[in-house]
Parts: sequence; C-alpha cells; structure tokens
Amino acid sequence: MDRTTSRRTFLTLSMGLPLGAALAACGSSGPTQAGAGGGGGSTSGGGGAGKATYWYLTGQPNEGVRTRAVERFNKANPSAQLATTTFQNDAFKTKIKTAIGAGEAPTIIWGWGGGGLRSYVQAGQVDDLTSWFDQNAAYKDRLFPSSFGAATVDGKIYAVPVEAVTPIVFYYNKKLFEKVGAQPPQEWGDIMDLVKKFNAAGIAPFSLGGQSRWTNMMWLEFLFDRIGGPEVFQAVYDGEKNAWNNPAAIDGLTKMQELIKANGFVKGFSSITADSNADQALLYTGKAAMMVHGGWTYGSMKTDGGDFVTGGSLGYMNFPPVEGGKGDPSDTVGNPAQYMSISSKATAEQKEIAKKFLLTEMNSDAQSKDWVGITQVPIVKGVDAQFGSGADAPWQKFVYDTASNAKSFQQSWDQALSPTAAEVLLDNIAKLFQLSISPQQFATNLNEVIGK
Repeated sequence: MDRTTSRRTFLTLSMGLPLGAALAACGSSGPTQAGAGGGGGSTSGGGGAGKATYWYLTGQPNEGVRTRAVERFNKANPSAQLATTTFQNDAFKTKIKTAIGAGEAPTIIWGWGGGGLRSYVQAGQVDDLTSWFDQNAAYKDRLFPSSFGAATVDGKIYAVPVEAVTPIVFYYNKKLFEKVGAQPPQEWGDIMDLVKKFNAAGIAPFSLGGQSRWTNMMWLEFLFDRIGGPEVFQAVYDGEKNAWNNPAAIDGLTKMQELIKANGFVKGFSSITADSNADQALLYTGKAAMMVHGGWTYGSMKTDGGDFVTGGSLGYMNFPPVEGGKGDPSDTVGNPAQYMSISSKATAEQKEIAKKFLLTEMNSDAQSKDWVGITQVPIVKGVDAQFGSGADAPWQKFVYDTASNAKSFQQSWDQALSPTAAEVLLDNIAKLFQLSISPQQFATNLNEVIGK
C-alpha cells in the first residue's frame, strides 16, 4: 500500500533511530530501511556443508542484530550452515511473494504474521510448528504469551515469534496538562472532558496524522477492545458473518465520531501525514496535548523534539478503559512480535538447520542483549533485568510491562486481515473520520469483505 509508516515498521525500527532514517517505511507491506540496497549481499557457509536459507531486511541497527545471530550460528555449526540474503523492504515483499508462489521460498520465511501468514497456511506453504513447540516447551515459555496470537491459524502455531515488541501508546504533554490544571485520563469520559478543557485554552486536544489512515485505525482498535473485548475483532478475523455489526463495534464507531465532532483532533488532521512527522511535532512543540501513536515515536521525539523527552515533558500510558466496557484495560494493540516460519518445500535437512537456528539463536540471551542495546524490547520474559538505569530505562520498562502483562495483544487490523480487506478497511476508516459515512454504513461496507 502506498503509505509510509505503519505498524509493521515498529519492529524494524530502533526507537532511538534518527527520524529520517527510521520512518521511511511502507504501510501494510512492511518496513523500509533507509539506505538499503535492493537485493543485498549474502553470507554462506563453508564448502560441502548442509545449508538452509534465510532472507531478511537491510537497514541498521536492526540488520546488525540479525546478521550477528547468523554469524554466531554458523560459527557454532560448521556442518549446518545458514545462507542469508538481505533485501530492502519493497524488494523483499515482492521477492518473497513470488518465491512462495513458485514453491521456491527460503527455508526460513520472515514476516509479520496475521493475514499474510494465514494465506501461506491456506496455500500449504509453511509447516505446522505446534508439535515442535510442545517438544520445546521451555523455549515457548520464555516468550510473551501475547506474541503467539499472530502466529496462530485455526488453533495451530505456524510461526515462531521473534525480535521485539511495540505497542500503541497514549502519549501526553505534561507541560500542557500542568498549564490547564489537568490530569491524565482514567477513562473515556475523562478524554471527552479534556477535549473541552484544552479547546477552551486554545490548545488542540489530540494530534493526528489522519491522511495516513492507519493512524486513525489505532483509535478504533482500542475502542473496540475497551468496549467489547478482543473477541469483537476476533470475530472479524475469523470471518464470522456480519461481525462488524457487533453492538460494541457500532458503539466504538459512534464514540469515535463524537470525539471528532467535539473537535477532539487538531484542525485539518485529515490533511496531515504521519510520514512527515508533523503529528509528533504538534505534541512536542505544545500545539497539541495528547497523541495515540506507535511506540517508535518515543525515539523519534527524543531525536527531533529538543529536550521534550530528555527534560521529562513526555508522559505515556496505556489507553484508558471505557466506562461499562467489557475489555481488560491491560490489553494492548500494535505489533506483538515479528515472525519466522519454515517453508514446507524445504528439504528435511534444511528444516532441521532452520529449527536449530530458531532454537539456539532467535530470542537467545545474546540476541536479546543486542535488541536492548538499541533501545528495543525483546519478547523474552525477564529481559527487563537488562534495561539498567539509563535515561531510556523507564520507557523500556513501560513497553515491557505493557506487552508482558497484556492478556490480549491485538495485531494491527490491516496486518491481521487480507490485503484486499485491509484496503477496504483503511478506505472506510478515512471516510468515517471525515464524517462522510455513518457507523452503520462503515459496518455494512466492511461486512461485505469479511473472509476475502
């Protein structure tokens, strides 16, 4: 899809990356790394050794973390080597689809889980790893339970959750809250009260890069969850007829339009793009009081916002509950992990090499240390002990606690759905936010593409 940052960007961007390097990414098709080549170099093992293959994305510092894992594995396993090829995002997404369709996928298929993984499963292109996880229960138990949802199709696990986690976060400008004598919202009603308060003070309540569409989606993801719980979207994902007509969904869509009509967002939000980072700038320059956005924006605002982050002006929290809602306020949404599957077309020898790599290097202590070193949060239980006492430690602890305590970590909708349904979703979200369709029209339009 033709847009720049997305939830898929979360896991491939260091929260400490400079903005220009970090946010050149494409929406539902995955992360783009600045300065990356089209189909990069390859690392292969010694002559005569058994080999499996693995493709991944270029772009530092994440590429370095991935490369070092392969180097450690190949050094420790001279007779079972992993040959790698690196790609820039756009080249990768094109190449991997073509290769899988032709039955020529790499042994390890790296991706984002959700709807893409489901399509691979339906085509018989990836192995069922459920029994492998049963045999390696200690390995599974080390990982955040919430990371397995997007790896699971029809009750079976087809991918190994790997790398780092990034939830969507409710940010706020502490200085502006002090200025108007306000406290962070404890529930949805407080949000509506804050809208009045900040508007009266001539401050935009919420920043939003609405032209990017997926930024609006994050609001709906939280409202659906807080009002009806994770089962509301789960019914959509499972293809249940008329799932978008769930009363909790209609309530969430209605509340969304009530917030818009109350001037909850900065004027002209539908013409602001997230890739320009103008939405973040509105928060750190004091033009807007709050923002619901991806976790990578912490590093972005730290880099671009002067002393806004380092001076303690940035507040952050999980999205508040909705009065009377069924959802658990510990739930979150965003990117619970990234995912590695094993090609069903690989040879038995290649599959064994891949499984050994996954077991010994992915989510290992060495790799976790690497992710923490670039201010990311690996999906490994207890990794918070590595955060230390530096300036970013409170943020990393917040992300860790949010992800590890979430009873439900809902994958971003346009990743969870098929590409066809995701585009219809984003199109209708834009119309909903522009008030050009009603909640019921939204539900009707989306019900037409359930299961497609």
